[in-house]
Amino acid sequence: MTMTFERVAGPYQGLTGGLAWDGTAMLFSAVMEELVLRFDPSSGKTAEFRRWSGRTNGLAFGPKGELYGGQEGGRRVCQFLPDGSGAVTALRLDGHIHNHPSDLTVDRAGRIWFTDPKHELYAFGPQIFPYLDHQSVLRIERDANKTWKMVRVTHDTVSPRALALSPDEKTLYVADGNIKQAAPRDLRAYAVHADGSVGAPRVLASFGEDYYGVHRGIEGMCIDSDGNIVAVAGSAQAGPGPLVCVYSPSGTVLETHALPCDNPMRCAFGDADLDSLYVTSGDGSLYRARKVGRKGLKRF
Repeated sequence: MTMTFERVAGPYQGLTGGLAWDGTAMLFSAVMEELVLRFDPSSGKTAEFRRWSGRTNGLAFGPKGELYGGQEGGRRVCQFLPDGSGAVTALRLDGHIHNHPSDLTVDRAGRIWFTDPKHELYAFGPQIFPYLDHQSVLRIERDANKTWKMVRVTHDTVSPRALALSPDEKTLYVADGNIKQAAPRDLRAYAVHADGSVGAPRVLASFGEDYYGVHRGIEGMCIDSDGNIVAVAGSAQAGPGPLVCVYSPSGTVLETHALPCDNPMRCAFGDADLDSLYVTSGDGSLYRARKVGRKGLKRF
């Protein structure tokens, strides 16, 4: 089935990022404008949900309906509270402020998994806290005293871009690699152990280069109801162009669909039956394809 995308919101200034379906509308971030916006598919209108959001990129709901955002500008993961305020989770890994939280997801136990790359754009305020000497997937969870703590999950990533958990939460999928770095750009699958640690990765897909340059890898992904990985990748500069790619859990390419925007950023299922696919992009817009022949995974 062909995915036909239309622009439903934007363009905004700078890229649009994280996506989260709240049950009736799609939340998405206009990163550089420091806005979290809410697109209502029943009316076709977009309204402000949060402003001064600290350059929030990734968005994710937890099992109790709590909403979290990865604030690249504040170098923190924040919970957006119903009264309009926010609550900071853990800030430090082994005593050190982490990098720039970007994409995130929450498991059934309420643990927040997030990518923590370094961005060219500095965080807000004086640059007095050095970055970590690694770029990893990190996890924030409650300890025995119900206090937030942070742990490192991956030890082999160079610039993790996106992540997702399988339906049974026994596999962590990570898209790793920055197009501006001389390093592999691939999609990896890590077995998640009972204690929350992960095993050695399996590489499901890799992105190369051609005469025109390096191929942009996966920047965003989500999971469909069958456990397949729906990812957005590519650019107009090199390779096959901006695409939606659907991978099986073993890495088989099941489908590819061209996108009308360059540099796609994130993707998520939405609408009443979770059968529409939403995509944010480098052109600062929100796109939607209806009735795509797949449905999103309802985790909670």
